[in-house]
Amino acid sequence: MLRKVKSKQKGPSWFEVGLGAILSVILGIILGIALLASKPVSKVTEIPKDAPPGAVYYIEGARDFNKTPDVEEKRKSFVAGESIAVEEGELNILLSAGEKPATPAPAKPGDKAPDAPPAAPTKVLDVGTLNARIRDGHIQFAAPVTVSAFTVSTTVIVQTTGTFIQRGSGFVYDPDSILVGGCPVSRVPILRELVLSKLLFVQPVPADIAASWSRLAAVTIDGSILKLKMP
Repeated sequence: MLRKVKSKQKGPSWFEVGLGAILSVILGIILGIALLASKPVSKVTEIPKDAPPGAVYYIEGARDFNKTPDVEEKRKSFVAGESIAVEEGELNILLSAGEKPATPAPAKPGDKAPDAPPAAPTKVLDVGTLNARIRDGHIQFAAPVTVSAFTVSTTVIVQTTGTFIQRGSGFVYDPDSILVGGCPVSRVPILRELVLSKLLFVQPVPADIAASWSRLAAVTIDGSILKLKMP
């Protein structure tokens, strides 16, 4: 009888204690990331000189639609195997290409009004238009990401800053800094790759651009110019 009483009074095992501690740490990390990610990001044209410690800012890159014809010519030259130099405003035209909604044809007299299309299901993650900013030998890629869950939506700015490096036989973007809202994730390998693939570079690269990119001999950033050099 005494043995039965002692067995009932026995506390949790070391395994249960360890598992509880691990789950507590994981939950703390998740809550910490969520708290930092929800930190306000101020969109500005330049970083304030008296910026308070810990403040996070976002400077959007320019988009010069006046250079659209020049961009099309550079695109054709690049696909044809020629070296090109791309400015910030030109790069943003390329990044936004194909994302404008199609304009419906004007209705004719007597036409029946079209039925309203069914409402699209709400996406858990909705990534906005990718934007680039080139300054001081580095390139920034950023996009607004709307997170929706349980009828609640919030938008955070995902922004990265880095350069291009050669990896294997091609060139890849190598960010030095990755921010999801106010949360830095560049030092966490798993989060780093997830952010780049799921929250930033989600649009497929056109096949002709990808084919030409794979043939590049060098990718450099000279001040505010992205230079793509062919062999």
